[in-house]
Amino acid sequence: MQKIVVLSGAGISAESGISTFRDNNGLWENHKIEEVATPEAWEMNRELVIKFYNLRRKQLLEVDPNPAHMALVKLEEKFDVQIITQNIDNLHERAGSSNILHLHGELNKVRSTLDPGLVYTMKDWELKIGDTCEKGSQLRPHIVWFGEEVPNISIAVDMVKKADCLIVVGTSLNVYPAAGLIHEVRQDIPIFLIDPGNVDSGFLKEVKIIQANAGEGLTRLVNELLENNKK
Repeated sequence: MQKIVVLSGAGISAESGISTFRDNNGLWENHKIEEVATPEAWEMNRELVIKFYNLRRKQLLEVDPNPAHMALVKLEEKFDVQIITQNIDNLHERAGSSNILHLHGELNKVRSTLDPGLVYTMKDWELKIGDTCEKGSQLRPHIVWFGEEVPNISIAVDMVKKADCLIVVGTSLNVYPAAGLIHEVRQDIPIFLIDPGNVDSGFLKEVKIIQANAGEGLTRLVNELLENNKK
């Protein structure tokens, strides 16, 4: 069975109604990145950071997977599909995709500030000051903040190197180290980039660009791949 690796970014979640940093001139729900998504922000104002992610978690309860997520589930009918996502939501999981690697953490999980290996799935949307791990330290959002290392990037690199096809959707390829994954594919492996804007692919000569939003572009591509697989 052919292995298809999908790199998904904020654009796919945006079509479900989840806002992104790039929606409003670098602001996310009226907050600068430095205020809510860095280790320094956590040290400076834990209450603000906790409130911010609580609201993101609550918002997640109000949205559903969209046609792009569902198209990737359909792709599993004939292919070994591995999703590497830059998104922190659980929309891929809720849609029914089987294999998902989160590069930047997961919104519905929290972890110990003392021991990063102590990770817990939240039972509801609200984290509070005073919520502690089994070792007694404050719990923090299980998010890879700007300035922190991306623990799963080596796993992602290995997945991409083994791919028979790479699909990139919903990402501007501006966020590193995730953006560098596209350069890890083997020579002559097909790469599809789905983006509604004008993409400068001068550095990506072998990329086939599908100029469409995530839902439309992925639905079209998945149908094409499944049809070709019958031949």
